Amino acid sequence: MVSHGSSPSLLEALSSDFLACKICLEQLQAPKTLPCLHTYCQDCLGQLADGSHIRCPECRETVPVPPEGVAAFKTNFFVNGLLDLVKARACGDLRAGKPACALCPLVGGTSAGGPATARCLDCADDLCQACADGHRCTRQTHTHRVVDLVGYRAGWYDEEARERQAAQCPQHPGEALRFLCQPCSQLLCRECRLDPHLDHPCLPLAEAVRARRPGLEELLAGVDSNLVELEAARRMEKEALARLREQAARVGTQVEEAAEGVLRALLAQKQEVLGQLRAHVEAAEEAARERLAELEGREQVARAAAAFARRVLSLGREAEILSLEGAIAQRLRQLQGCPWAPGPAPCLLPQLELHPGLLDKNCHLLQLSFEEQQPQKDGGKDGPGTQGGEESQSRREDAPKTERQGGVQPQARDGAQTPKEEKAQTTREDRVQTLEENRAQIPHEDGGPQPHRGGRPNKKKKFKGRLKSISREPSPALGPNPDGSGLLPRPIFSCSFPTRMPGDKRSPRITGLCPFGPREILVADEQNRALKCFSLNGDYKGTVPVPEGCSPCSVAALQSAVAFSAGARLYLISPDGEVQWRRALSLSQASHAVAALPSGDRVAVSVAGHVEVYNMEGSLATRFIPGGKASRGLRALVFLTTSPQGHFVGSDWQQNSVVICDGLGQVVGEYKGPGLHGCQPGSVSVDKKGYIFLTLREVNKVVILDPKGSLLGDFLTAYHGLEKPRVTTMVDGRYLVVSLSNGTIHVFRVRSPDS
Repeated sequence: MVSHGSSPSLLEALSSDFLACKICLEQLQAPKTLPCLHTYCQDCLGQLADGSHIRCPECRETVPVPPEGVAAFKTNFFVNGLLDLVKARACGDLRAGKPACALCPLVGGTSAGGPATARCLDCADDLCQACADGHRCTRQTHTHRVVDLVGYRAGWYDEEARERQAAQCPQHPGEALRFLCQPCSQLLCRECRLDPHLDHPCLPLAEAVRARRPGLEELLAGVDSNLVELEAARRMEKEALARLREQAARVGTQVEEAAEGVLRALLAQKQEVLGQLRAHVEAAEEAARERLAELEGREQVARAAAAFARRVLSLGREAEILSLEGAIAQRLRQLQGCPWAPGPAPCLLPQLELHPGLLDKNCHLLQLSFEEQQPQKDGGKDGPGTQGGEESQSRREDAPKTERQGGVQPQARDGAQTPKEEKAQTTREDRVQTLEENRAQIPHEDGGPQPHRGGRPNKKKKFKGRLKSISREPSPALGPNPDGSGLLPRPIFSCSFPTRMPGDKRSPRITGLCPFGPREILVADEQNRALKCFSLNGDYKGTVPVPEGCSPCSVAALQSAVAFSAGARLYLISPDGEVQWRRALSLSQASHAVAALPSGDRVAVSVAGHVEVYNMEGSLATRFIPGGKASRGLRALVFLTTSPQGHFVGSDWQQNSVVICDGLGQVVGEYKGPGLHGCQPGSVSVDKKGYIFLTLREVNKVVILDPKGSLLGDFLTAYHGLEKPRVTTMVDGRYLVVSLSNGTIHVFRVRSPDS
């Protein structure tokens, strides 16, 4: 079996980010290890705890918090030992920037100690030259290893210092852990050995490690074997997806060629079939991406656990290995016992079928059929157009000439299906049922099967011309892509980070987002009365001071200033918090949406059914009512943004629609269809091509509309980690930033269709 990880060196462990907390990004303090083998600071886990459970920030596994609190999680003696080594190299008593001798104050020397030139690896003390010479001559310390301090701090003696480290008993300071109580599986010092473990069989640590190491190594080998299977399954999934795309491109070409000679009256049917093809490919790609994400997530979890166990076994001291042995063994058994996907789920490949009645306006001339794709074995290349295609072609050639023109069967005159059609329909239903059953067997991180989406049991789905989306609560029929490519922008997850800072007194309530400088965002935290600045990687950059007593609601960044609404006022402040001007707004509106114009020198705000635009001096530049005074009813734009084309896009809660208007207030597009799922439209953002991203908080979705307001489909759903999305913004025209109700921010890169 090929090993999936070599034993890490001590230098790699000390120089990598292994000793950094993934929550606070600082060096670990009081490291505690979760059952998933990820280690964090005790204080960070305390802030992360949600009642009686904690969700691991790395593998997203939910673990229960012990009744005694996060302090009861297992202490990571292995990490503690490495931290002691790092701290000893980097720290110490300093005088004028140089380490001081630790023994001089004890023998009547200066209170601060002389300059240290050596270090005793056994005592872990820095020594001056005189104390070092005496240390080598005394009866009790003549066997101690005294080394040059410069070489020690350069890392020359790390391995030797590591061998002389001893884990200290937490109950008896100064006593090293020396024994393992076999019945209690507890590490003991000499004091602990006397009571209450006096009558228990105990082993020295070295002997206990020799007895238990083979079991851990066997479990580790099993996880390595599972990693091989995961890599193979992931590779097969990608190959299946590539074959699907290749065949979809071929079928798309066939559809185009078949439709070229048809009369104009039949072009609508051509668009309908292309829409079916696009919907099927997008749905299949979505399912494939989910399976790939599942496989990659499991691979990362297994690889991280294996790497941790390998580090402990390679670098850990006996006490450290035994203290973690139970947790490691339990985790490795859990991973080893988890069922692994044997291969990609069956995929329905589209096939073009032409109807003989080409001149019959009431007949669908183009139809798609889907054949189940078999997993490839032994490096076979039975892709589209080979074995499966030859069998399909053979079946078409064997069909009667009156029934196979174009590869399609004629429909019965009275609307009923022919026996041959009923058989084909049953075959398609069985294929879909098999596909859903196979998907249900893909394991979760907890080892259980994946539930059916939406919590509903699996049911047979019938394909009658149109292919429905596979996502939960799919949006209604999708419109064609404006550029004619048939492909829509897709999300690629970039990162996720919390917005709660140490000085916050309350949980964040994000009410506004906007771009702020290169690859940075400004967050309006209404609950903590702050404007916080973050990079797209989650690095905290500080705050923009706001006037005392102001709770920022909506925010927009201009060329050299920041505009925000608070209460019934509009503020323009400099980046250092100086108020340049303020304007009173209508008291009849609870909140006022703010947006910066593409030029960066004007700000728009929604006020009582109309939009006001102010320049940098605070003068009212223009004021308009969306749709004009003759429009039906007033509008209440709760969310507002601008597009690169100079249009205003807003969520109208009065008309329950998304409205797009030009700079004069003329409505150029509006959507109020069933794609809103009966929800009030939420935050809106626009990318560099004019696509509109609309948040639907109640159904945990972000849907996408074209520049004219036609619904194109779902962009983000709950499967992308959305839990009550609140506000969004677009950064650099290609990063969609989404804030959740709990104060977390997700960043997605918008991948364009031509990318």
